[in-house]
Amino acid sequence: MADIVLFTPLVELDAAENLQGFIDMCREKLTVFGANLPFQDNVWDVTDSVAIKGRGKKRVRITFSNAATVGANAQEIMREPFLSFAKAYLRYMHGMRPTKVIHNRVAALRAIEAALSERIEAPSPVRIDSHILNRAAQIVVDRFSDGAAYRVAGQIELMATFMAENRLLAIPARWRNPVKRPSTAVRVGKEFDERRAKKMPSSAALEALPQIFRAAVEPVDVITASVAAVLLAAPDRIGEVLSLPECCEVHEPRKGGGDAYGLRWWPAKGAEPMVKWLVPSLATVVKDALRKIRSVTEEARRIAKWYEQYPHQIYLTNDVSHLRGRDWLSLAEIAEIMGFRQGNAARSWCKAEGIKLERRHGLGKLAFARFLDVERSVLGMLPSGFPVFDKTTGLKYSDALFIMRRNELGAQRGTYRCMIEPIGIGQINTGLGSRSNFGFQSVFDRFSFVEPDGSPIVVTSHQFRHYLNTLAQAGGLSQLDIAKWSGRRDVRQNEAYDHVTPEQMLHKIRGAVGEEQMFGSLAELPKKVMIRRDEFARLVIPTAHTTDLGYCIHDYTASPCQLHLDCINCQDLVCVKGDVRKTAMLRRRLAESRDLLCKAETAREDGYSGSDRWIEHHRSTVERYSKLNSIMEDPTVPEGAVIQLAPPIAPTRIKREKVRRLPAQTDDTQVDLPAEIRALMEE
Repeated sequence: MADIVLFTPLVELDAAENLQGFIDMCREKLTVFGANLPFQDNVWDVTDSVAIKGRGKKRVRITFSNAATVGANAQEIMREPFLSFAKAYLRYMHGMRPTKVIHNRVAALRAIEAALSERIEAPSPVRIDSHILNRAAQIVVDRFSDGAAYRVAGQIELMATFMAENRLLAIPARWRNPVKRPSTAVRVGKEFDERRAKKMPSSAALEALPQIFRAAVEPVDVITASVAAVLLAAPDRIGEVLSLPECCEVHEPRKGGGDAYGLRWWPAKGAEPMVKWLVPSLATVVKDALRKIRSVTEEARRIAKWYEQYPHQIYLTNDVSHLRGRDWLSLAEIAEIMGFRQGNAARSWCKAEGIKLERRHGLGKLAFARFLDVERSVLGMLPSGFPVFDKTTGLKYSDALFIMRRNELGAQRGTYRCMIEPIGIGQINTGLGSRSNFGFQSVFDRFSFVEPDGSPIVVTSHQFRHYLNTLAQAGGLSQLDIAKWSGRRDVRQNEAYDHVTPEQMLHKIRGAVGEEQMFGSLAELPKKVMIRRDEFARLVIPTAHTTDLGYCIHDYTASPCQLHLDCINCQDLVCVKGDVRKTAMLRRRLAESRDLLCKAETAREDGYSGSDRWIEHHRSTVERYSKLNSIMEDPTVPEGAVIQLAPPIAPTRIKREKVRRLPAQTDDTQVDLPAEIRALMEE
C-alpha cells in the first residue's frame, strides 16, 4: 500500500519556497505509483496503481506532453518549472483522491500549462491567477466535448483550490469552474436527436446482432456477439462483464415453480456486489452465450491453471510435451511450442526476446536455442499481476471467464499455444466496429451487415447500457429500481442515461388516460366513449415537454402559456410517480410555499396593502403542492402512475370585491349574510 504524507505549507515562506518544498516532498517521500517511480522520466507507467476493469493487457501510461502536441508522433514535453509541479501534483493527488480517469487530471494540467505559456516565457505555477485559469477553461472548452470539458474544468478547479489552500500562489484567488454541466433536459430538436443517436445502438445493429450470435464460429466473433448478448440482457458496464468469473450463474427456486436465473456481479463504481436476475426470455440467450464463451476460453484457463501450479515451467501441449527436458530446441520445435506457422517467425521471436541462436556440431546450418532461454522468455510474458486476475475480488486467471490464448482474437497475428492474456475492452469495441475506419474488420463487416445508407455499423459496448436504461425509463420503472438494476449508488446518475423520446413520453401519458393508473381530471373521463381511447388521448394530449415537476401537456398551437413558471396552479401539469429527483423538487417547493404563506400573513398583520391577494394565492399553491405530495407518498398509488390534479378555481375580481365588503366576523358575533354571498362563499 502506498505511503501518504500530508503536505503542510509554512506560513513564513513565500509561494515559490512552498512550491519547491511540495515538489521535493512528492519526489522523495511519497510511494504513490510505486516506491521506485522514476520521477525524472517524462512517461510514467501507472498500470498497477490505476485499477481499471477490463483493460486487458493495455498499459496505463502518463505522458507529460503539452497540450499542443498531445497525440502527435513527436510530442513536446511540458516546460519547467511547471513540469516538476505537474508530476508532484499528480502523485500527491492520486494518494489523496484516487481516480480511475487519471487522464482528466493530466488534461487539466496541460491546459493550465498552455495558458501560462501564452502569458509568460517560463510557466511558473506560482504565477497562476484567475485570468490564467479562465484561459485554461476556454482551452478545454475548445478542445473537448461538452461533457468532457465540464469534467476536465472540474479538475482545474480542484487544482486551483489545492494551490490556494496550500499557499502555492503568489496571488491567492478562489476560482470556480465556469463550464456548465451539459443539460439533458431538452428532448426535442436536432440536438436531442443527435445526442440520442450517439448514445444508443442503431436499429441496424440491434437487428444484425442476433443473426451474428447464431452464426458465429470463429473465436473473435463468438466472444464479441456473446458479450453483446450479455450486455443486452442487463445494463452492465463492459468492465464488469469482462471481470466475471467462470462460475457466475445463480439458480434459485421460485415459489411459483421453476428456477430464477441470474448472474453474480461486482459493480465497477462502488455499488455493493449483487445478483442480477434475468427475465426467462433472456435467460436462455444468456445461458447460450456463456456456454459459447466457455467453449472458446477453456484452453486458456487450462494454461493458467498450469502456470499457477508450476510457475517456473513452460506449458507444453500434448503433441510437444516430449520436448520438455531437452537442452536445445530447433527453430521448427520452437515454432511448434509457440504456435508459429513457420521457422522464420520463431527466428524473429528469438531475436526480439534476445535469445541467442547457435549452430550445433554435426547438424549443418540449423540454428538452435537453449530450452531454458525459451522457457525464461515465455514465463516473462505472463500477464502483470499473475496469478491474480482482479485485485478487487481476488479472482484468479484460472477461474476467470474472459481470458484467451495470446493473440487469439487478433486476425493479423498467430495464436500463442503456451501463453494467455485477459480480454480487454478495446478488443470488444474493435469487434463492434470502433476501428472499422482504420482497417480493422468488425463482426458486422465479416457478416456483411451495414447501415441502411451503406455505411459501416459502429457500436460501443456502453451504448447497450444507455439503450436498456432508456427502455426502463419508457416502461415506467422507478428511478430507484433503475439505479439498482444498473449498479449505481446515486439515482441522480440515471438522468445521463435517459433518452426517452417525446413520442415515447406521450405514449406513456396517453396510455394512462381513463385507466386505473391515472389520477385527476383525466381519470374521471367516462369509460364509454364514441371513439377509441388511444385516439381520444391524442386529441386531449397533442404534445408534451418536461418541467421540473413533471410534464406539461399544454397545446401551444391553441394558445400560449397563461401561467408561466406557475405550473402547480395549471391543469396541464402531469406528474409521474417514482421520479426521485422531481419528487425531491416537489417537497422543496412545498416547503418554500409554506414559508411564503407565513410571510404573507405576517405582512397582512403589519398592514401591507395587497397582502390579502398574496395570502389567497399562496394558500391555494400550498394546498395543491400538499395534495400532489400526498399522492406521491401514498403507498397505494403504484410507481409509474400518471397524476394530474383537478383544475384550480381561479378567483375573479367580482368575487374578491364581494368578499372584501363583508363585515369582519368575530368569535362571539354571527353576521347575517345575504343568500347570494353565502352561496358564493360555499363554492
